[in-house]
Amino acid sequence: MGSGPNGLAAALVLARAGLSVEVFEGAPTSGGGCRTEELTLPGFHHDVCSTIQSMAPLSPFFIELGLERRGLRLLSPEVAFAHPFDGGRAATVHGTVDETAATLGVDGGPYSRLMGPLVDAAPILVPTVLSPLRSIPRHPLPMARFALAGVPSAAHLVRRFSGDAKGLFAGVSSHAMMALDTPLTAAFGIFLTVAAHAGGWPLVEGGSSGLVDALVSELEDAGGTVRTGEWIRSMNELPPSRVTLFDTSPQTLVAVAGERLSARYVNAISRFRNGPGVCKVDWALSGPVPWSAHECRRAATIHLGGTFEEVASAEADVARGRHAERPFCIVVQPGVVDASRAPSGHATLWAYCHVPNGSTVDMTSRIEAQIERFAPGFGDLVLARSTITAAQSEQHNPNYVGGDINGGVGTLRQTIFRPTMSWNPYRTGAPGLYLCSSATPPGGGVHGMCGVGAARAVLQDLKHNLFQ
Repeated sequence: MGSGPNGLAAALVLARAGLSVEVFEGAPTSGGGCRTEELTLPGFHHDVCSTIQSMAPLSPFFIELGLERRGLRLLSPEVAFAHPFDGGRAATVHGTVDETAATLGVDGGPYSRLMGPLVDAAPILVPTVLSPLRSIPRHPLPMARFALAGVPSAAHLVRRFSGDAKGLFAGVSSHAMMALDTPLTAAFGIFLTVAAHAGGWPLVEGGSSGLVDALVSELEDAGGTVRTGEWIRSMNELPPSRVTLFDTSPQTLVAVAGERLSARYVNAISRFRNGPGVCKVDWALSGPVPWSAHECRRAATIHLGGTFEEVASAEADVARGRHAERPFCIVVQPGVVDASRAPSGHATLWAYCHVPNGSTVDMTSRIEAQIERFAPGFGDLVLARSTITAAQSEQHNPNYVGGDINGGVGTLRQTIFRPTMSWNPYRTGAPGLYLCSSATPPGGGVHGMCGVGAARAVLQDLKHNLFQ
């Protein structure tokens, strides 16, 4: 159930192992949050949620698949991400640590000392972090270095800086969708920055749906099928099978299969916490965004919010259930590397800000004010816009409970035990029922490893005949 990247990854692993696999998707097209549509005007192609595929070039699953042979092209910008400040300057992450450090002035040395060893260890660090099951790391020293810097909060991390790197890490750490004084927020920022140096934070040429199309083609070649436009509300609506995997929220799992689940498991799921939601706006523009900081014109991803203190204040507001007046915004401009997203001379743009879970508030004006702050004249370029609130995003994609695109808040507890306190998080305790969504390890992002972990659990149980 569910054809997001994790569901398709699980289906593909099982189909390649010789099982008969059928995927059911409620939406008209496959992909979950990894879809591309004309949300504003004809000819303007917008990614519904995921655009920047920071994990795709580093995921063991995608590396093994080699989807380039199906025509998939990942395009990397010159600048992985940028963080502008008032006055027309910006902090930026480039291809190498040395290039980036050279732009950070007084923070160049501390940046190199922090990121250099971790980026050097990326071939070990990234697969270990994305590993679907808990185990003792085969290379403990890089993981110990990462944990030492990452387990504390982002607020603790930036004490080593005195210049623009503080804002740079405020923005990238805010992908955690938690207050920046919360433990583990530093880990989000550090890991995503390692990914930027090691993989380039690319996007899919033509739209993120191209990645899903390639996965579906792989699955069909392996004998699997995908049925779209079929919402499943009870197990009785599914054909008989030995195994059912849910690429859904834990809440949907309980709603559909609750009668087969133990009361203990259902109670454990009820304690699973979702994080803040997002309010997202897509724009059709008559031209590229006129960023005051010219470095931002070479970056596909822009983190808006100003200084560390400003970003931290906005994220603290959201954590307390309030809507920030000057919200932190993640802005993506695909046209920096992919001109196919819009008619010639035009551009697409999207941005979202964090809001309390389940929010119905339209944040368009506040998001646009933040863009205008760092790109005066932006409003003159808008041809059309499309806004979706946090509450509306759940209506479109039930996996985004309350607008939470990360599949559950990434606290220390819910990172180690996700979604319940169990050694194998993909098993539900009910024979033949498994969870494979981003509510399981290693969590959110387009990497497919949640599906790989669940599929491996299925194959292990099949080998030991545990489905009876």
